[in-house]
Amino acid sequence: MIDVAARVHLLLRASGQTIASAESLTGGRVAVKLTETPGASGTFLGGVVTYATELKHSLLEVSEEIIEEHGVVSAECARAMASGVRKLTGATYGIATTGVAGPGEQEGKPAGTVFVGLSGPGRLEAIELELGGDRVTVQNLAVQEALSALEDMLGTEETAIG
Repeated sequence: MIDVAARVHLLLRASGQTIASAESLTGGRVAVKLTETPGASGTFLGGVVTYATELKHSLLEVSEEIIEEHGVVSAECARAMASGVRKLTGATYGIATTGVAGPGEQEGKPAGTVFVGLSGPGRLEAIELELGGDRVTVQNLAVQEALSALEDMLGTEETAIG
């Protein structure tokens, strides 16, 4: 059975589009998953791991207002990260992950709180997840959920186009 990353690449390739990733709590795992697929270089432009808040601001242009008002563990930050990585790389789509892998909380939010940002032509979304498990489990589940959400967005675009 073909995995979600391979399906994402097939959808992107069919429409001549590209993807880039911006990651925090997943530490590059989204990029790893996307590059495991043979031929990924045709659709995956690259990614950034912006673990530090300062890098979210300086590299991805997450505004100080978003950081101060909503925090980095927020839908607003995830959307801004996804938009920022699109702008940085020129990709058609941006995917971003931010949240709390654990074991402790951050910004008053418990471990397992994750936000996935998705940015594409005329689309900007964020999905909130509440994931269970230890740190590695939360990170791995976040990757799967993020890629599934991207696949859903691409599938919706494909349906709308076709």
